[in-house]
Amino acid sequence: MNASSHLRHRARRLVVQAMYQWQITGLDVAEIEGQFRADAEHANADLDYFAQLLRGTVGHVVEIDSELAPVTDRPLAEVDPVERAILRLGTYELAHCLDVPYRVVINEAVKLAKVFGAEDGYKYANSVLDKVARKLRAIEIAAADRH
Repeated sequence: MNASSHLRHRARRLVVQAMYQWQITGLDVAEIEGQFRADAEHANADLDYFAQLLRGTVGHVVEIDSELAPVTDRPLAEVDPVERAILRLGTYELAHCLDVPYRVVINEAVKLAKVFGAEDGYKYANSVLDKVARKLRAIEIAAADRH
């Protein structure tokens, strides 16, 4: 993992934690972002990417949830809050961060689910985000399948 991708990985870790906090507390996203930015231990993350992902995910949560609803096996409200945060983040990246290959998005979500999710949560994240990617990144996936 190069330095840039490591900083982005750290940013995604922080987004999952911030999203979890947002989902549980309902605090304003700017307040949560400020708390994370103020923590010196987070200096080893790409804080601009963190802010982009956090604001984007929260700002598009209705759109994101509508993409997730048809591909989850239960209502999103019943999905573990950590896994819900990971799914929302992954769906945001698939929809809005087209410079990040879909395989990277899914791989990052799987890594995060292994760290923060339930025992087999990474399998669930992989399955759900694969379905989302097949819809949102169909052209990219078709091109990859041809090679």
